[in-house]
Amino acid sequence: MANARDWRQMRKPKDRDFIQTTEGMLFCVTGYLHPPDKYTAYLKYSPAPVGKWKGGEVFYRREMSYYHVRKVAAIVEFLEQHYPHYVHYCPVRGIRFSMIPHQYVKEYYCPEDRLAQILAHPRDALEEELCDMVAEIVAHAGIGAENLGITGSILLGIHDPRFSDIDLIVYGLENARRLKAMIQEGRSERFRPVGEEERRAWSQNIAERFPLTYDQARYLADRRWRYGYFGQRYFSLHPTRCDEEIREGYGDHVYRDRGVVRIAATVVEASESMFLPAIYRLGDVTILEQEIEGSVGDVEIEEVVSYEGLYCEAADAGDEIEARGKLESVDERAFRLVVGTTRLQGGGYLRPRRLG
Repeated sequence: MANARDWRQMRKPKDRDFIQTTEGMLFCVTGYLHPPDKYTAYLKYSPAPVGKWKGGEVFYRREMSYYHVRKVAAIVEFLEQHYPHYVHYCPVRGIRFSMIPHQYVKEYYCPEDRLAQILAHPRDALEEELCDMVAEIVAHAGIGAENLGITGSILLGIHDPRFSDIDLIVYGLENARRLKAMIQEGRSERFRPVGEEERRAWSQNIAERFPLTYDQARYLADRRWRYGYFGQRYFSLHPTRCDEEIREGYGDHVYRDRGVVRIAATVVEASESMFLPAIYRLGDVTILEQEIEGSVGDVEIEEVVSYEGLYCEAADAGDEIEARGKLESVDERAFRLVVGTTRLQGGGYLRPRRLG
């Protein structure tokens, strides 16, 4: 862990890093675009009189039980009312969102540093399980432990071995592919997938919360290699860009809201759909519906970008998809479709066309 000044000298901020503010609130860093003097992040935990999570003598409550644009919008509204110094307009992305000015950073939590500390000196049963899990990955996936990190409550030191999950980071596309192959090929018997009953329940829950049918949600459930059990412990795996893969700097491009569109398209390239935001390059795009604001000329949509993790790896190259989301211009020249945005109730969607 390091303070904000030291951190900027060490490496780029990354998705699922965490920040503790001067008030003691815990924010999760989101994405890779951050103003020079702020971190883009959403509120995850707040100090509370009592709570399931505890660090030292401080209890915490979770402000977001699961990530959804409706919940993000509600939390941004809460911050605007009670902590307005954490809500700012971003002139690059054309959005108003929660951002942490550097002067309000009390602690910056680094997933790979925290994991290294745990591997050297595990302090409880859950941390020992994490060490076993990392050793199993190193042995069967060919990934060095230095390419892994831990996020969530374990990163923050507020976990409880009785119920907390293991939320593991894997840095770099190639390392993520190796980990995916290890899981899907079943190289370690200690990792097991989510069972059929749990998949059905998850699919039903997703169909109720998102603009998807049960069959469409079940299709996504069957593609979810990142979630499962290590022994009896539930885990999640999160591919995250390494420094060399963060190629866009803040201000390199300017994005503007141009309305809402629904499209049909063919996915041309999907390797960056492992990350969040997930990126899909498109071809053969047909606009099925549009509510475009102002005069934008010919709209040629080149990609879908999803900030909703549900749609990570939702399609492969060659798949025909349907998507609905916010239309954004890029530098007034190109266009992209953004899913997982507060611009739309429900956040929009991305789904395979063959499922209707």
